[in-house]
Amino acid sequence: MDELVIKKLDGYDKTVECMPDKSMSIRAVLFNAYATGKATVRNLLLSDDVLSAVECARRLGASVELDGNTAHITGAPFGSCALDCGNSGTTARLLIGLLSGLNGVFTLDGDESLRSRPMRRVTDPLKKMGAEIYDTDGRLPVKLVGAPLSGLDYDSPVASAQVKSALLLAGLNAAAPVTVREPWLSRDHTENMLKAMNAKVETNGVVAQIAPSLLYARDFIVPGDVSSAAFPICLALCAGGRCTVKNVGVNKTRTGILDLLIGCGARIRTENVRDGIEPCADIVVEPSTLAPFEISGAIVPRLVDEIPVLCALACFIDGTSVVKDARELRVKETDRIASTVAALSALGADITATDDGMIIRGGKPLKFGTVDSELDHRIAMTAAVAGAAGDGVRILRPDCASVSYPDFYGEVIGVD
Repeated sequence: MDELVIKKLDGYDKTVECMPDKSMSIRAVLFNAYATGKATVRNLLLSDDVLSAVECARRLGASVELDGNTAHITGAPFGSCALDCGNSGTTARLLIGLLSGLNGVFTLDGDESLRSRPMRRVTDPLKKMGAEIYDTDGRLPVKLVGAPLSGLDYDSPVASAQVKSALLLAGLNAAAPVTVREPWLSRDHTENMLKAMNAKVETNGVVAQIAPSLLYARDFIVPGDVSSAAFPICLALCAGGRCTVKNVGVNKTRTGILDLLIGCGARIRTENVRDGIEPCADIVVEPSTLAPFEISGAIVPRLVDEIPVLCALACFIDGTSVVKDARELRVKETDRIASTVAALSALGADITATDDGMIIRGGKPLKFGTVDSELDHRIAMTAAVAGAAGDGVRILRPDCASVSYPDFYGEVIGVD
């Protein structure tokens, strides 16, 4: 649809089943497609990004059969081909790492948005390992010509799970171990999943190391995505309501949003905690009075995808909230510092961009306005939360929400 109008909600009290985790869905597909054997992945997110990963796995030679949101995957040796990663930066960067040490010639491309995103943060360290990579001014399309890879000891300038994962995946076929150090610990789904699939992975704080390894297929149940859970959680807090989000992944590298919100007064608790390759729980939110917050330092990688909707929440909190050390937002699907400021400003928010974050002066009523999603799923959903808790919103190009949250508007907001 070209646009969607969301009216102001009269209270909020919902129980929702959390959308499956996009990051883990993509990893479960790609890793099992490369591994030896057969695996069943349940609760797969059937979003645009994950379906791009599925099609890439098929093009590479693996069998991926979908039965609802269950994938039956038979791995295969990857062969030369051209790949379309759609809008999925995770798919592109992980595959650049994984394919760089394999025999064959591979080209990776994506849509206009993905073509604008930087790839040299991955390709530069891979070239130090001996990878033969030809990019387009540091962006897609990228051509890989399989080459023998050496080991690597790398100090990453950014805390990025995609960078770390690409290098660890390259290390599966390197001649010696690959070690990655981050300034802060980013999400560790790759390390957890590779360990479960027989990879020789060791971790120690912000350091991850992998030795050359064979992967064996592993069944997996994808937990809910805390980045998706952030939207009903923040909407309930904005509207003074309550919600329960079921089956949310509560990996400690991803729960920065819960720690932040509880620290500023949110009445949030976890129930029905289940352990596994990735822990999972139900999250319950009660009406709360919040103090303003600051996001900076080591917590940033643990909630980087949730920062836009947290800025929407800050509009409803009396006082000044601050986001710092979040320059990584400028290289997402959009420049999310600029697009978050533009979206919330269109609704009357008092929000200012800085070089590495934002300043939000909250407690002022939001007004009805028009927000262009800029085809960024998190900006569209953030606008929906701010509008539903404020005085309504008209969202242009709203369908991009399906990248990570199919039927977001119906399940979370309650509109068709």
